[in-house]
Amino acid sequence: MNIFAAVILAALLLEFVLDLVSNILNLRALKLEPPEVLKDIYTPDAYRRSQEYTRENTRFGLITGAFSLVLLLAFWFSGGFNWLDQAVRAWGLASILNGLLYTGILLLAYNLVMLPFSIYATFVIEQHYGFNRTTPRTFIIDRLKALILAAILGAPLLACILALFELAGVYAWLYCWAALTIYLLVIEFIAPNWIMPLFNKFTPLEEGELRGAIIRYAESVKFPISNVYVIDGSRRSSKSNAFFTGFGRNKRIALFDTLIAQHTVPELVAVLAHEIGHYKKKHILWGLITNILHFGILLFLLSLFLNSPGLYQAFYVQQPSIYTGLIFFGLLYTPIELVLAVLMNMLSRKYEYDADRFAALTVPDAAQMVDSLKKLSRNNLSNLTPHPFYVFLNYTHPPLLQRTRAIQITMEKAGGG
Repeated sequence: MNIFAAVILAALLLEFVLDLVSNILNLRALKLEPPEVLKDIYTPDAYRRSQEYTRENTRFGLITGAFSLVLLLAFWFSGGFNWLDQAVRAWGLASILNGLLYTGILLLAYNLVMLPFSIYATFVIEQHYGFNRTTPRTFIIDRLKALILAAILGAPLLACILALFELAGVYAWLYCWAALTIYLLVIEFIAPNWIMPLFNKFTPLEEGELRGAIIRYAESVKFPISNVYVIDGSRRSSKSNAFFTGFGRNKRIALFDTLIAQHTVPELVAVLAHEIGHYKKKHILWGLITNILHFGILLFLLSLFLNSPGLYQAFYVQQPSIYTGLIFFGLLYTPIELVLAVLMNMLSRKYEYDADRFAALTVPDAAQMVDSLKKLSRNNLSNLTPHPFYVFLNYTHPPLLQRTRAIQITMEKAGGG
């Protein structure tokens, strides 16, 4: 085992151990009673049910993670990467086609092996707790659409990266960075109108009290809004959400139909105000810039290691290639990715606080913001007492208790001012 193999193996094991420890701590942090200020969210029976949901999801997640790790290690140390490479090369195709086939086979095989876990999560766990509304037909069609979309959008990008690293010399990473940046921008603009509707139906919100309240609020904060959409989220789950995506004329605010069914008009305006807050604070733009910078660093580091013989020897590959190097570097990048993921989660939580603050200061009644968050937590069986270490590693949103406290402080300061 060379230094590359040792670093990758240590990183994979560290990632698994951190996940295991954080989940164990999270389970131990479950309380018999909810926090005093959140006691109005759940009935005693519903609170116990939320804890059971957390326990079951945690245990299942640990089993899934352990299986995935064992699968990777078994494939690695049995020489699976080299075996597949030799099998693909035997077809006598060009190197770029070899790369597309090699990567496609690995991804397809992994998804097929992990498919039973997805089925169990959807049709057993989510079904048991009353969330699942996905039919087997919808489940299958969604996955087929995802595979086709990955082939249509992902294959040309991968082919471009393989070609550039093969032909463009020492500046290949820069050309790849430029190509990937253009790709991300194009996806950001086409996703609202072309990709998302492949999976969900977007219907303009009809005229009425809710639409009128939303338009009035948007005008009050000088937010140009042409339409608000309702997503048929109830086709797949009873869980609810709202989101904002896109730029310019392609930006889109969408409310799940389950959200509309479960909340009052003032609460929905508060939820929408939070999403508008992300736009007004330029969080979506900064998120895109951050991703572009991240990919630049990733591609530069890739260029440094792509020609390292030790990287291929670590995986018992006899003939180095750009496409196997991409995959192996992805595993070598694990320690950096762990750190970046934590930092990105911290930034995401800050953005959520900022959007909450914007909403609290601009809606007619900030208490509706707190009420909407409480309802979302109750309807989604959220854990009210997550362990801080688990939050640190995994949460993109602050826990409910911290969010409600922050909103209340904002309200007190605004009232005192």
